[in-house]
Amino acid sequence: MTLRTEFVALAHRPENTIAELCRRFGISRTTAYKWLARARANEPLSNRSKRPHVSPQKTSPAMEERVVCLRDTFPDWGGRKLSKVLRRDDHVDVAPSTVTHILRRHGRLGSPMRAPSKPYMRFEHNAPNELWQMDFKGPVHVGRVRCDPLTVLDDHSRFNLVLGTNTDMCGNTVRQWLTEAFRRYGLPRRMNMDNGSPWGVGNGDSRHLSSFTIWLVQLGIHVSFSRPFHPQTNGKDERFHRTLDVEVLRRRTFHSMEQLRQAFDHWREIYNHVRPHEALGMET
Repeated sequence: MTLRTEFVALAHRPENTIAELCRRFGISRTTAYKWLARARANEPLSNRSKRPHVSPQKTSPAMEERVVCLRDTFPDWGGRKLSKVLRRDDHVDVAPSTVTHILRRHGRLGSPMRAPSKPYMRFEHNAPNELWQMDFKGPVHVGRVRCDPLTVLDDHSRFNLVLGTNTDMCGNTVRQWLTEAFRRYGLPRRMNMDNGSPWGVGNGDSRHLSSFTIWLVQLGIHVSFSRPFHPQTNGKDERFHRTLDVEVLRRRTFHSMEQLRQAFDHWREIYNHVRPHEALGMET
């Protein structure tokens, strides 16, 4: 700015020529006359913005408001999920990067998360009901009552089959939840659990099967157990627990079991039928 101001001041002196000043300042005649025109118009000599005056592809204010509204409805969903929802429900094609920029402009994004050092290796069975993963998500404290939600997930589709608000981890309680799921969705070919109660088996020896596990076997269901200290064997259900924790449990305090049940029922509908899943190509 100092050089530009100095150039304009020297250019107004009759003893200086534009050609000579251009050589001294190392600029072209076009730049020189541009600076002089701005000075005559009392305009600043600083660089002007290169932003176009018209942006035909700019997202409309209504669409920005829609994106922000979706983010407020699903505060844990990022650009890819919200972009998928817009295409599916509003029939509007908005790139995930555009959604992310909108969220950032409106202060809806926190600090950026670090990308995983290694790509995820995903695998699943070829069809629904080939494998169900089962575990307890807990504990969840509801007032003075402890709840250990029972969760059952289909390995192929990630569909949540059971999200129970049970207050114990007894075999009879689990049997009641599973009986309802079997009647609604059919019997799985195999179920995988960890080694804990009530299905726990010490080392895979059938002589140590619990009465609950024997009940599953009598129904014709193959049973498998995760290796001790290897929760990744039930990785999809573990991932489901993290999502449940982030999108439901961390945001609220529950004062009654009925309140927790209503929250679970509402979120389960979103998880199964609304939420796009990256592992399923952003489908539900």
